[in-house]
Amino acid sequence: MRKTVINLYNKRLFNIHMERNIPQRRWISSKDEKQEMLNLWPSVVRDLTDNHDPNTPQITNLLTNILQYNVPKGKMTRARDLVIAYQHLAPPDELNEKNIRLARILGWCNELLQAFIIIEDDIMDRSISRRGQPCWYLQDDIGLAAIKHGFLVEQMIYRLLKMHFREKPCYPDLVDIFHNTIYKTTAGEYLDLFWANFGKKPNLNLFTMDRYNTMIKYKTSYCSFILPTTVAKNFAGIKDNDEFRQVDKLLIEIGNFFQNQNDFLDCFGNPEETGKIGTDIQEGKCTWLSTTALQLVNSQQRKILEECYGENDGEKSARVKELYHELKLQTIYNDYEEKKYNLIINQIKQKSPQLLQNLLLTILNSIYRRNK
Repeated sequence: MRKTVINLYNKRLFNIHMERNIPQRRWISSKDEKQEMLNLWPSVVRDLTDNHDPNTPQITNLLTNILQYNVPKGKMTRARDLVIAYQHLAPPDELNEKNIRLARILGWCNELLQAFIIIEDDIMDRSISRRGQPCWYLQDDIGLAAIKHGFLVEQMIYRLLKMHFREKPCYPDLVDIFHNTIYKTTAGEYLDLFWANFGKKPNLNLFTMDRYNTMIKYKTSYCSFILPTTVAKNFAGIKDNDEFRQVDKLLIEIGNFFQNQNDFLDCFGNPEETGKIGTDIQEGKCTWLSTTALQLVNSQQRKILEECYGENDGEKSARVKELYHELKLQTIYNDYEEKKYNLIINQIKQKSPQLLQNLLLTILNSIYRRNK
């Protein structure tokens, strides 16, 4: 009975948020929102580096360097989506500068999580570059110490949350959301390693679209798309309800779409635009390209994949790319991307609450036909 009453209250609260006829705060464009986030960044760094143990000044200096190098140099789409989601979901009379600033701090928590994942992921994948600069573990002979640096960045999420939200009712939920997202993302990263056979020769028989989609759900969708909206929802005072369970399903689809793009750009993107040199072929990753190729190859072409895929050899990697061209994967992908984009739009219009459709369409359109 108590659970039913709580659910009815949450649904009523959600409807009140959506139906109040109060003028909305002007929503900031994505470009301006990124600048607003960057304007806040020095204050975030001060929050995270002040008041450390005076006996360990080297930790403070190290942390400053780690944060400045790894956190603020991305596209910041996750932070932007979080702030936009909060602007959609909060009661209009709560859309004041103080709460927007707090939403941006939550956006930086999301970016800290992404930076932590990237630091560890680049070591795992033996990547060379990220966001137009050498990966952190390659910087100044840092090497495997970057693993500890990644953990340090992760802990900064909870430092920020405690500093700015511990007196708020949503604080326990926010902490739980970040912990749960990191768990799911780590599970997805493990599946990524598992299907690639931990850097050894992969078993291509295991590369199926079902396995790929499961991996991407955990590796990408939760941290990049569900997390920003879920955090914004909780900060806005809305608990779980049927509307948001459907929204999560749609965000999983958008996350899958996003990872499909990542896989394509890893192989066919321009490194000057993507900011990184792709390594999926050398690492033997289960990707949209490799899984689709396996569905199209004849017996002779499959032998090429079995011989060359997952080999740290420039000539063999080039041969895989040649095979991708022979299979016309670029054309197939472009057609697939267009069809999937239209399919997700239709799903949003048919399955999501009308008043949340604009939010979902904004998130989807922000990644459509991207080149980095």
